[in-house]
Amino acid sequence: MSVSTKAQTIALYVDTEREHARTLASRVGESFRKAGYPIALCDGQTQSLNIQTSGGAVADAALLVTVGGDGTLLRAARIAIESNIPLLGINTGRLGFLTEFDEDDPRIDSLPILFERGLLIEERLALQAEYEGKKYFALNDVVVRKGGESRIVPFGLSLNDEQAAHIPADGICIATPTGSTAYFLSAGGAIVAPSVQALGIAPLLPHTLFSRPLIVPADSRITITCDSEIVFANLECDGEVMSEVAPGASVSIVQHPRKVRFARTAALQFFSRLEEKMRWGVSIKEKLR
Repeated sequence: MSVSTKAQTIALYVDTEREHARTLASRVGESFRKAGYPIALCDGQTQSLNIQTSGGAVADAALLVTVGGDGTLLRAARIAIESNIPLLGINTGRLGFLTEFDEDDPRIDSLPILFERGLLIEERLALQAEYEGKKYFALNDVVVRKGGESRIVPFGLSLNDEQAAHIPADGICIATPTGSTAYFLSAGGAIVAPSVQALGIAPLLPHTLFSRPLIVPADSRITITCDSEIVFANLECDGEVMSEVAPGASVSIVQHPRKVRFARTAALQFFSRLEEKMRWGVSIKEKLR
């Protein structure tokens, strides 16, 4: 599936804290503007960016280009999923595992031409967490962890209303295949290929010798209960604290009803990306390229 060019507006979401990201974003915006595309900036970024816009609305964009690191793309995904806009990331950060281009890629200046030729669409499942009637989006992961207290907190874990475990730990991480190469991996979870329709569950620093990560169907309904009587927990989505979770309260996590759409110039070679960005399968004795 390719990006439709009927809606001509190109939206930008930028890591405005970094000067080289702002500079590169100006270059990208100008190249699209010269090619005849209206430019739209996301809320709160207009004052920080010296980019000429054309009155286009982000909600009407055919493409949302992110300039920054993976965190920038994750934040932009919350905007993109509301209007079903494809994401294309340009990395100016450290890793850039989710982005399509690194900042020194010569194809960046040809983005309008690549867009006109047609970009491929890759769909990724996302998560929806619910707590006290409010719903929260996450592309990578949902984490429920203890707050500032140093003590270990017991967490209850249920799958589709069946109790699965009662784990004394610092918290529990629920990850999509996209997030399996992020915090979930650091927590000892497995790498899950993007095309797999599954979710990962990993305890964080469990105080037990027999707690292991789980891989469950993507349509599972996962409930995490903070079983402490005195210690509050935090609900985090893609690394950002969204809410405090009261002692004895529960958070419900399901697959988000919409998919996140990535725009790509060619089909993703996932294992090549793992080798390039994360040294998957490469000897520690081999020098970095």
